[in-house]
Amino acid sequence: MSRRSRLAEKLIGMAPVKMSKVYFTNSGSEANDTMIKLVRYRSNALGQPQKKKIISRIKGYHGVTLASASLTGLPNNHRAFDLPMEGILHTTCPHYWREGQEGESEEEFASRCAADLEAMIQAEGPETIAAFIGEPVMGAGGVIVPPKTYWEKIQAVLKKYDILLVADEVICGFGRTGRTFGCETYGIEPDIMTVSKALSSSYLPISALLINDRVYQPVADQSSEIGTFGHGYTASGHPVAAAVALENLAIIEEKRLVEHAAEIAPYFQGQLRTLLDHPLVGEVRGVGLIAAVELVTDKQAKVAMQPPGSMAAAAFALVQKNGVILRAIGDCLAFCPPLIVEKDHVDAIVGATRAGLDELQSTL
Repeated sequence: MSRRSRLAEKLIGMAPVKMSKVYFTNSGSEANDTMIKLVRYRSNALGQPQKKKIISRIKGYHGVTLASASLTGLPNNHRAFDLPMEGILHTTCPHYWREGQEGESEEEFASRCAADLEAMIQAEGPETIAAFIGEPVMGAGGVIVPPKTYWEKIQAVLKKYDILLVADEVICGFGRTGRTFGCETYGIEPDIMTVSKALSSSYLPISALLINDRVYQPVADQSSEIGTFGHGYTASGHPVAAAVALENLAIIEEKRLVEHAAEIAPYFQGQLRTLLDHPLVGEVRGVGLIAAVELVTDKQAKVAMQPPGSMAAAAFALVQKNGVILRAIGDCLAFCPPLIVEKDHVDAIVGATRAGLDELQSTL
């Protein structure tokens, strides 16, 4: 059996829900780009040529190819690129701290997000909506953790209107949330999953789509009628990349890295939340081994330095000077430590962050 076949079987076995087939690509962007093509192809195969629109979310991140950048809900990925392309829509960002209304509980906010989605579907016409895509936890949009009951309510809307659910697991997959997949953490049952990054720990480029039979069979039937499936990349499922991915997944299992992530996550999240007493910290959010610290100059008003992003950029430089590599996203500092992180590493991360924030405060 080829390494590609072995890797496909491995991924099917690891999937949180029953999947039928794996299609290999080379990056998360390519995987999500291919997903759009498959969704359109499927709709044509089913005799539903009008059912092509895909709903993403504001601040979602799904890649930078022409199509996947359209799915991405970040303005700077659209400006001057003539994006998003036609047929891609963006619904409410599920950031409770930022988007929740006064007196609104997390559950009520989740209900409002679901209501916004349903209103968009009805306005566009349910017969025109093919799929909804979302990251279990939004990454590049600012590590936005879904509010309580969010995914349960979103899925209920999608099932009501027979809309495919695509889970972008490029960031969450293979242990980041303390489970193998973010779908397991939040009870998500996708029709399509896209994976990359930790599939090979980025040692070599490789990504994949996992599709269930509901997606696969119409595509297979249409391809049989046409005589071919007219899509593919030169390096898809490259045997060297597949071998690296197989070994990477074996190491994750042998070293119990997903279990380790789950075990140390409470300490990591708890220590970061000690920063909430800092005058420049408005929110600390996260799950597993991914988190963000939102920076503010006024906690009550939830505002930061102007121009937007300048505060996190300044803090990023000061924290990095103290020996910790992190990421500035908008007005927040994002943390995504390796799955092998230990408590003393967590202490160093939090200590360096606090020192950097103290230094920034002294300049204001």
